[in-house]
Amino acid sequence: MNRPARVTALLAATALVASACGSDPGAEAVAVDTSDWDAVLAEAEGQSVDWYMYGGDQRLNEFVNGEVADRLAALGVTLNQVKITDTAEAVNKVLGEQQAGRTTGGSVDAIWVNGENFATGVQADLWACGWAADLPNAQYVDLEDPAVATDFGVPVEGCEAAWQQASSALVYDSAVLDEADVASVESLLAWSASDPGRFTYPAPPDFTGSMAVRTFLYDTLGAEAVRAAAEGGGLSDEDYERARDETFTRLLDASGSFWRDGETYPVSQEEVEKLYADGEISAFLTYGPGAVGSLVEDGVFPGSTRETVLSVGNISNVSFLGVPANAEDRAGAMVLADVLQDPEVQLGLFEATGIFPVVDLDTVDPALAEQFASVDAGPSVLTPAELTADALPELDSATLARIEDDWKSEVLRSAG
Repeated sequence: MNRPARVTALLAATALVASACGSDPGAEAVAVDTSDWDAVLAEAEGQSVDWYMYGGDQRLNEFVNGEVADRLAALGVTLNQVKITDTAEAVNKVLGEQQAGRTTGGSVDAIWVNGENFATGVQADLWACGWAADLPNAQYVDLEDPAVATDFGVPVEGCEAAWQQASSALVYDSAVLDEADVASVESLLAWSASDPGRFTYPAPPDFTGSMAVRTFLYDTLGAEAVRAAAEGGGLSDEDYERARDETFTRLLDASGSFWRDGETYPVSQEEVEKLYADGEISAFLTYGPGAVGSLVEDGVFPGSTRETVLSVGNISNVSFLGVPANAEDRAGAMVLADVLQDPEVQLGLFEATGIFPVVDLDTVDPALAEQFASVDAGPSVLTPAELTADALPELDSATLARIEDDWKSEVLRSAG
């Protein structure tokens, strides 16, 4: 669900900074000793945590400012949600402060982050690290899971704490498409050709648009090659270029049957979902399948809405909470991370927003695990088990960036 984009404006200047000087000569940020959690709670009391996060999900906003804020308040911590449209805004802000030598008293305490933005922070030595495994509620998270231990190919190394899981799915109107139409990428494109103008995806670097392009690329590569690349450090240049060229040729050949003849693409996933809600399109890919049920319930999406996984498989990743090393209220930010991993909070998040839990349900109280299993999002929505059983991993963030750049050069330019 996260919507990262590459950060380039300040990275060149800051990537060379291994350890910036403080705003006062010799001033350096003092690490929070997370091995003594009582001390962390004592330090956090009275702090106000500025959490920079994507603000376009109203149900999530309500949960954050309700359940999460209330739990933090009980611990003496105030939560201030800073809504942004692009994670790069927050990362750029921290990079700018670092470039100016502000290693203490930073204005960003926590960031909802993953993928390219996390990698940017690693390159620029931006994150506080080595704390995530010390969170009391980390006992409920499988820290050895590759999706938790690495973030789009970058080792996490305690520099961020997992708090939600995303899996892709194809959402479609079953009154327009039948199951055969959504069985595979090939059948989806064949349906699009027979009923033109009813399918589209957002232009990368929109996070979901980038996933849509990767779905087509994965179909070209095949699931086995994707898994091998994710486990083996990425694709060779030769394999990438071959798959890219074949995928983009396929997309360009099919684009004339896309929305607006493929001459333009929506700028965001929100625009795509509005097109579906308004009946302009009948199918789209999503990273937030759990939220579809509430949209059907509210009458935003038609009752005939269904979800499926194309034969190539879907894509799964984990979102994290990152804490900048210069954050003014780092202890409070780490308490926020711990609250987000509380199994009861994870359950409430799942119930209220459809966001999939990151906790390992085998480790939580059995009664609570039963409550997770009993959450019914309605007939439109696939269960987490159905979506994560054979989900494919993300490729490394450098490959993701390359796909986005190449798509803009080859596909978008041709469309324009």
